Amino acid sequence: MRMRTLTINAIVAALYIAVSFIIQPIAYSNIQFRIPEMFNHLIVFNKKYFYGIILGVFLANLFFSPMREFDIIFGVAQSAIALSITIVLSRIIKDIWIRMVANTIAFTVTMFIIALELNLAFHLPLMLTWMSTAIGEFAVMIIGAPIIYIINKRIKFETFV
Repeated sequence: MRMRTLTINAIVAALYIAVSFIIQPIAYSNIQFRIPEMFNHLIVFNKKYFYGIILGVFLANLFFSPMREFDIIFGVAQSAIALSITIVLSRIIKDIWIRMVANTIAFTVTMFIIALELNLAFHLPLMLTWMSTAIGEFAVMIIGAPIIYIINKRIKFETFV
């Protein structure tokens, strides 16, 4: 991995962790309104952001989650699966906005993994928990898409890593 790619991914992970720290009270519940999840949209510009996003999720869950052991396993798995789905879809879908929509759907649907985690840990009802976590994820991803798109106009995420 090139030093530039490694450095950029470290910055992405650090930003994910910093934002996670700020929003802890609304990030680790059955609503799961995690603002740093908007960084997941970086994957639609370049698959090399995978490492920074996953590292950010891992470390944020390690440092801040009250369910550390569960979140490290389930949270990282959910992110890795959704990011991988988007990487595969990006081979077919060329339009950035459609990729962002597909990415949003991938993350929203795979929130069943987080709902399963909460069901196993706290015996919360699976379907209701899936719905509430999916709504939070969908909201963050929808709000984050235009923000990341606008930042891309300046930074050019495709070639930045």
